[in-house]
Amino acid sequence: MTDLNPVSPENIRDPYPLYKELRDNHPVHWSEVVHAWIITRYDDVVACFRDPRLSTNRLNFYSFQLQGSDPAIAEDVLGVLSKQMAMKDGIDHLRVRRHASQGFSPQALDAWRPSIRRIMTMLVDRVHAEGRMDVVSHISYQLPPLVIADLMGVPPEDRGLFQSWAKPIAQFSSPTVGVDMVEVTKQANRAMQEFKAYLFKIVEERRHHPGQDVLSQMIHFQEGGGMSMDELLSNANLILTAGHVTVTDQLTTGLHNLLSHPDQLQKLREDRSLIKSAVEEMLRYSPALPFSVRIAKQDIQLHGKTIPKDSVVFLGSASANRDPKVFPDPDRFDITRDHIHQKHLGFGFGAHHCLGAGLARRELEIALEVMLDRMPGLRLDEDSPPRLKLDTLFFRGFNSMHVRW
Repeated sequence: MTDLNPVSPENIRDPYPLYKELRDNHPVHWSEVVHAWIITRYDDVVACFRDPRLSTNRLNFYSFQLQGSDPAIAEDVLGVLSKQMAMKDGIDHLRVRRHASQGFSPQALDAWRPSIRRIMTMLVDRVHAEGRMDVVSHISYQLPPLVIADLMGVPPEDRGLFQSWAKPIAQFSSPTVGVDMVEVTKQANRAMQEFKAYLFKIVEERRHHPGQDVLSQMIHFQEGGGMSMDELLSNANLILTAGHVTVTDQLTTGLHNLLSHPDQLQKLREDRSLIKSAVEEMLRYSPALPFSVRIAKQDIQLHGKTIPKDSVVFLGSASANRDPKVFPDPDRFDITRDHIHQKHLGFGFGAHHCLGAGLARRELEIALEVMLDRMPGLRLDEDSPPRLKLDTLFFRGFNSMHVRW
């Protein structure tokens, strides 16, 4: 019998048997362990992403984790999160997203391809002569923050700062199983205070000396009344944080998928036109964010179950991506799969579809291209097995993954 505890060590290590059991027999499942409803079938997850009765305002979710604690310890971090587009619904969400998204059009992002390739080439140059590396520390932990900082116009000498701030904030948003939430919250709150003060300084400098970067465009819309100063700072924080946390995990996980399936790796080596479909299959097969969190604004009926008002709901994108009713032979990693007619949910769905999806795709494509070009014998290091993250339900990735070439 399958253990239905989503945070058991076995299910964190390999969640897909659990997802299958839930899809087949418990598509709307109440988990007492995580105190949330879990939705796992593709059609249901898509319907829930569309359902206006499910809110993205997750402040109650964070408050539940802090029940019994002094709310003041989270004042700054919750204040910023509450003004981010990812926490807004309806018209408020559309307004802020529209003003923040100008720099993320396909045309705008294509202009940054040379910058992404330059950064990736620099990272490979640093380790190429060694013949081996840890992908996590040498590539995936470095590339996304450098790219998003370039996109936002963050000075090169400051780019390490927001990495140090993003980690405790991400830990607060998606906490590790069993952590001391009071201590996590204090660290996140302190990081958010420093992050916001830093962004305020950068915004004021950029206001007088605008550039072509995304932050300059956001400031232009803020000055025109499109958003408040607090919204500008909060959403710049969101882009800088979310713009690299998930891509870090997705890059390593996707590369592991490829190196673990030598027949698919060989196909890509022989036909580089498959690079885009390879990236889509990586996003489908092992998305870095297995779940999206929503809050029920009223009672919702689904498959004979009642999801009560104010309940936390986990939308299982990773499970939906393996639904055999949508993806034939879903547990097979196949870089030639048809992703035009079978849309994976690796970046969510609907109004809150990930703003940075286009940037992430370009980073993944270029990273793969550069590594395959420069490291023709790329393979997993048999002497240093990869170490999965085994302490969180929300991020799917590795603590280390050693390769050779």
